[in-house]
Amino acid sequence: MNRATPRLLDAVRHQSVESRLVPSLERRRLRAYAMMLLTDGALFHFSFALAALIWEGVWAEGRAMITAQVMLPAYFTIALYNGSYGVRALGSWTFASRKALTALVISAALINFVGFYTKSNDDFSRGVVTLGLLLAAVLVVAIRRVVAVIIAARWGGRVSNRLVIDDGGSSFAFAGAERISAAEYNLDPGSHDPFMLDRLGKLLRNQDQVVVSCPRERREDWAFLLKCAGVYGEIVSEPAHKLGAVGVHRYDALDRTTLVVSTGPLGLRARILKRAFDVAVALVGLVVLLPLLLVIAVLVKLEDGGPMLFIQRRLGRGNQFFDMFKFRSMREEKLDHDGNRSASRDDDRITRIGAFIRRTSIDELPQLLNVLKGDMSIVGPRPHALGSRANNKYFWDIDRQYWQRHCLKPGLTGLAQVRGHRGATEHEKDLTDRLQSDLEYIAGWSLTRDIGIVLRTAMVLRHKNAF
Repeated sequence: MNRATPRLLDAVRHQSVESRLVPSLERRRLRAYAMMLLTDGALFHFSFALAALIWEGVWAEGRAMITAQVMLPAYFTIALYNGSYGVRALGSWTFASRKALTALVISAALINFVGFYTKSNDDFSRGVVTLGLLLAAVLVVAIRRVVAVIIAARWGGRVSNRLVIDDGGSSFAFAGAERISAAEYNLDPGSHDPFMLDRLGKLLRNQDQVVVSCPRERREDWAFLLKCAGVYGEIVSEPAHKLGAVGVHRYDALDRTTLVVSTGPLGLRARILKRAFDVAVALVGLVVLLPLLLVIAVLVKLEDGGPMLFIQRRLGRGNQFFDMFKFRSMREEKLDHDGNRSASRDDDRITRIGAFIRRTSIDELPQLLNVLKGDMSIVGPRPHALGSRANNKYFWDIDRQYWQRHCLKPGLTGLAQVRGHRGATEHEKDLTDRLQSDLEYIAGWSLTRDIGIVLRTAMVLRHKNAF
């Protein structure tokens, strides 16, 4: 009975956490940004077409439309970098209007500067250009006001998810933020319990800003967890150097100061690029490899009549659990769902077809489905099973930074793998070598590096440690 109680409590907490999950606003925001971009482009053309009609009596006169088309790329470039299409712009139409007008004025000045030096200014009507710019300015501001009304009506005025975690620190009444008690969910920042970290990861899912209020002695642990979760996190007040603070945020209305201790490893543009790359590669891979996948699935089934896929719980982004797919390579009655025993050469659990697909890494291909689901990326730190050990120690007991590798989605392949760090982890160095590569990858992510790792992966599909 005593053994069942912790499991029951954990199940209750899990249900409680699931009820607190918040929907992601990122997709909504991306759709809003796209609509604003398209609308701005249409308004630009409309403004100059109308200006030509008013000034010269010709709708969409050629020179006027050329002016709009030349100016628009400059406007978009400046607007994308000055925050015209950002979260703050969605939350404040006045801020959005100021930024859009700034981009409009600078782009007009740039085009005029180029026209002056190329001596092409005389080819365009100053009256049409001036009137077109004025009309564009009015319409761009008007559309920002319309967007604000739509957001207020459909989104309840909320453009970001904010969470305050109260762990016994000073009061922090953050308007518009959800508030939870660390004690209520048994959140201990100093713990290495993966189930606790999974609960925390679920609570932080889809949060755009997380503020933790806790006693001084727990701030360093909370700062570390927020970095591991890959979220934008703040700690209410104090010693910046120990927490690894990257900025300071003052809330004048609350008379409180927070230290920004984590921002997530990738910005919005980087996340969009990485996700687009993942989806493109996964779709192409599934289409090209479909005949091979079907043949392997049939061979696995024919070997002993067991299931074709092996589904194992692994640690993913934000230290949350997810179900990872692999072709089953071991006998059904000897499957190791927790990963307590690493595969070894001449392992008696591995089937004949299993030995082949493990040597060639074909058993990993079903993870392309995990990539499409969004649980994994094509490139990232490889996900580990809960029972994984090195020198008979859990990975997180060897190096606390192990949790930090989970601030990005796990990958089908990774920098550690192309460097040859594969196979069983018999010694602590086997883990620390992989961890060093994973943290290096996270710190220096780029799309070109992902492409390079994918190309290098083809060279190490067969490896002496793959068994």
